[in-house]
Amino acid sequence: MQLSEMIRAVRGGSEPISISSTWGQGRAAFGGLAAALVYEAMRARVPEGRPVRSLAITFVGPMAVDMPVTFDVEVLREGKAVSQVLGRAVQNGQVMTLVQGSFGAPRESAIEVAAEPAPPMPPVEACQELPYVQGIAPEFTRYLAMRWGVGGLPFSGNRSREMGGWVRLRGEVVREPVTEAHLLALVDAWPPAVLPHLNRFAPGSSLTWTIEFVQPMPAVDTHDWCQYRAVIEHARDGYGHCAAAMWSPKGELIAISRQTVTVFG
Repeated sequence: MQLSEMIRAVRGGSEPISISSTWGQGRAAFGGLAAALVYEAMRARVPEGRPVRSLAITFVGPMAVDMPVTFDVEVLREGKAVSQVLGRAVQNGQVMTLVQGSFGAPRESAIEVAAEPAPPMPPVEACQELPYVQGIAPEFTRYLAMRWGVGGLPFSGNRSREMGGWVRLRGEVVREPVTEAHLLALVDAWPPAVLPHLNRFAPGSSLTWTIEFVQPMPAVDTHDWCQYRAVIEHARDGYGHCAAAMWSPKGELIAISRQTVTVFG
């Protein structure tokens, strides 16, 4: 199933669902998809007019593919403008992914500060695309295309503190607006920014992830290339701390991301 189909399945209340092995990432399901599906279950419990402002995501355990997943949602508090919501993806009675979200309606304010412009990036056409090669590339990359414009590919021995480029859905997909659920997959599609520092394969994954969304969200559709850049702030003892952001094709800030990643090499 394409990403949009999976999102609609959860949005329509089709539970439990199973994530196909084609959405795999090593021994588990792709974390960005897991987060997106939990978010959709949470979104259904929030009143209209309260867009998501931030999500704090913990990957508690590897979510198995081709195995039923259920989604538990708890509204922790619903104030005049803000809803605090907790979502869980559960398999075999165990929490696999935990998401705490803050959803907030706009309010009048005298403060308005524009985001800084997107950093310089070579055009899409000039950037190297990570090909999907079955058995070599992560399975989920058959659905998501990344083109490198900054830094190196994973395991290339590139010591840059930065990594990024352009990302979009791969292949002939229906043109439709990109939602926050799509963005969760697009942002997490990128490997941990520390992996290019290695010159041989070693597994790595996200441990915790926080992401904030700029609202109202710039208009982006599923055929657009979005710009992404991650910066390594510190890495040692098998853990890396990386800050990242995503921009629209016009250079408008869409999301701000931070991850603690683990790497076994």
